[in-house]
Amino acid sequence: MWATITRPFAWLMVKFYELTGNYGLAVIFFALAVNLILTPFMAKSKKAMMRTSRLQPEMQEIQRRHEGNPQKLNQEMQKLYQEAGANPMSGCLWSLIPFPILIALYSVVRQPLSRMMFVASDFVTRLQDFFVSQGLYTVPERASAYVEIELAKLSHEHWDLIQSGLADLDPHFFDLDFGFLGLNLGDQPRWNFFLNTDWSDVSVWLPALGLFLIPFISAFMSWLSMKISNLSNPTQDAQAQASMKSMNIVMPLTSIWICFIMPAAMGIYWIANSVFGMIRDFVLTKIYKKQLDKEDAERLARRSAREKEIEAKRLETERLRAEGKTEKNVNTSKKKIQANEKQKSDERKAAAEKAERAARRERLGIKEAEKPASQVGNRRYARGRAYVPDRFTNPENAEAATLAAAEESAFAEAIDETVEDETLVQEPETGDTTEE
Repeated sequence: MWATITRPFAWLMVKFYELTGNYGLAVIFFALAVNLILTPFMAKSKKAMMRTSRLQPEMQEIQRRHEGNPQKLNQEMQKLYQEAGANPMSGCLWSLIPFPILIALYSVVRQPLSRMMFVASDFVTRLQDFFVSQGLYTVPERASAYVEIELAKLSHEHWDLIQSGLADLDPHFFDLDFGFLGLNLGDQPRWNFFLNTDWSDVSVWLPALGLFLIPFISAFMSWLSMKISNLSNPTQDAQAQASMKSMNIVMPLTSIWICFIMPAAMGIYWIANSVFGMIRDFVLTKIYKKQLDKEDAERLARRSAREKEIEAKRLETERLRAEGKTEKNVNTSKKKIQANEKQKSDERKAAAEKAERAARRERLGIKEAEKPASQVGNRRYARGRAYVPDRFTNPENAEAATLAAAEESAFAEAIDETVEDETLVQEPETGDTTEE
């Protein structure tokens, strides 16, 4: 199954190698093709990231206004995303696509015979046995992940010998040269090459030094690519900034480690991919900046027009209400209309009962208890026991009136029970009067 997945990548590598005749250029063109193929997807991710980044000030304002109310906060955030046409997750998903491609390419580079040339497994065994019989290869005691690379390099170095000495060559088998700028891209960079290198022979130490520098160039280009991307998509969120800083350190260090444990071809691919990625990012940033500037201007204009319309309706409603010309809202639900009618009915009933009680008390000669000026509802001294209503308009007598009010209310009950539960007074059918 994995061979089926890697087949398109292997076919592309073979075509570029046939076109250029150079393995390094084939890897670079492969990186270019991958970037061109992924451009529509990465463009969508880039636009989503830029759009979300532009919403940061509005998002922070919403977070400030609705702090402590997560439900309202989520509603306002969703409303903002919907209005701006933004999806915070869409910028992350497409950025994961290059990783499966990197793994597939590694499989092609690591197994050039079975994955790139698609020769039969028994032919790989025959080729290995042939080199062993010629004294050119020794089977390692520990299994090596790069056996096929070693066999491919030996095949290139002794191609004439294979042609004459090995019968029934696989039709897919061809001469593969890993050379690029004096480097063998099938070799792994060695971090300690300087400890056992013949520094008197430039043909020995120069290629070793070139391989050694590939991981560090790859790490620098990876860091530079992320740095440029972050500058074009600034974020105001402190947590996001901290995460970006960590990524800017971890990813380059990871690329150094990977390039030292893999063939140098993977480092060349990583460098080329970073360069093409920076070019793509620069172009897309210029294109989408103009588009998003226009979209933001239109969005703000729509919002301003909507706010003006709402404000105009509010002012018109207030004017009609002041003139008594407001009309009944025909769109009000039946349930709400019934609730309003019931409330008005209850208010009319309560007012009628209160008037009836007052009339009965008046007929029976019962006087209402005098309420203090500080009373609110059934709380007799809600405004204070020493409350004097005209203390500011009559400052000359305010002090004496305050002392008198405090003395009068010192031992009085704070709650006026007659307001909370007024006693109904009925006229007796006999001559007696009762107060219920």
